[in-house]
Amino acid sequence: MTYGKLYIVATPIGNLGDITLRALETLKSVDFVLCEDTRVTKNLLMHFSISKPLISYHQHSDLKRIKEIKELLESGKNLALVTDAGTPGISDPGNLLVRDMIKAGVETIVPIPGACAAIAGLSISGFPTDKFVFLGFPPLKNKRQKFFQDLAGQSHTVVFYESGHRIKKCLDELTKFLPANREIIICRELTKMFETIYRGAISHVVKTMADDRGEFVIVVSGK
Repeated sequence: MTYGKLYIVATPIGNLGDITLRALETLKSVDFVLCEDTRVTKNLLMHFSISKPLISYHQHSDLKRIKEIKELLESGKNLALVTDAGTPGISDPGNLLVRDMIKAGVETIVPIPGACAAIAGLSISGFPTDKFVFLGFPPLKNKRQKFFQDLAGQSHTVVFYESGHRIKKCLDELTKFLPANREIIICRELTKMFETIYRGAISHVVKTMADDRGEFVIVVSGK
């Protein structure tokens, strides 16, 4: 059986100018686009004058949708997987789809690299990046305290995500478990109009961070 190709396509995390030429070529060439939110992806494609059938795929997608995707690939259709922003599979259910398609025998899974908020934050941190730990989002409730305890004990640079409505709680927890002079960088709304970077000792950053709206990338220096 000759399967179609599954392309894992990174999209901008904010600034649409960050999409790559290869991503645009891929989105124009595939038969279907798998996306987290069809409304978001439709707006992205319309901006670049691309029209493609969209199929919803997200963390709540059921086995029926997985089977549908598998059958499309089995029929020779080429598919692109995108997320609302950034690289699919990085703290994102896209990695589950990739795993399922590998198990199903899909041989050609092609990365189309591009924007990734975690890497963007690391790149401007000034902290060692030859080794780092990526922790995704902190747990909402259970094991949240253990998350920050483990983070505080890491000897390597740590990067993780947090949402605006939990960033203040996150800073309180970091202050609880980190020494006051531990260096951190908080990146708010990377690549967007109101991008703001806070850096320094955590005791300083907590006092100076003025806005809790948007999406955040937090980078913490190693112990």
